[in-house]
Amino acid sequence: MTKETCFELGKITKTHGLKGEVVLWLDVDFPEDYEDLESVFLEIRGELIPHFIETYRQSGNRAIVKFEDIDTFEKAETMINLQAFLPLDELPELEKDQFYYHEIIDYQVVDKNLGELGKVLTVHSMQAQDLMVMEYKGKEVLIPVISEIVLNADKEAKILNVNLPEGLLEVYLEEAP
Repeated sequence: MTKETCFELGKITKTHGLKGEVVLWLDVDFPEDYEDLESVFLEIRGELIPHFIETYRQSGNRAIVKFEDIDTFEKAETMINLQAFLPLDELPELEKDQFYYHEIIDYQVVDKNLGELGKVLTVHSMQAQDLMVMEYKGKEVLIPVISEIVLNADKEAKILNVNLPEGLLEVYLEEAP
């Protein structure tokens, strides 16, 4: 299993109790879709290693997880800050006009008024607001990922339709004094 064939589910943030349980923060939009997990892949020294779940109690984006063979506080402590992954085929189906961020990388960005602009380089999930990074005229432009700006994605044509606020591109094109 490689990171290219997986998506990031979340991160182990701390231990829970003394018998090897950990807290898994689920960094997903719909945590309820993952209430029946049997295993996850944890990234250890750059490799994804399968870990099987013995017990799993979830409340919102937080799950208390007991993995097989992790039965002491000390073993659980070594898992803090490990990223958890699942295979891409375990992503829940989306509505036709919805998309996952990993799907729109390299999509052509087309503005409602300005036409073709550039390609999506990546998307940053931020605490306050998610930001899409687009290359435009040799510069990186940050575009807020909100429904008023990012209108829809045409998955077949690999086009992301947007309606950029007036002046957004100019901010990135101006030369610093």
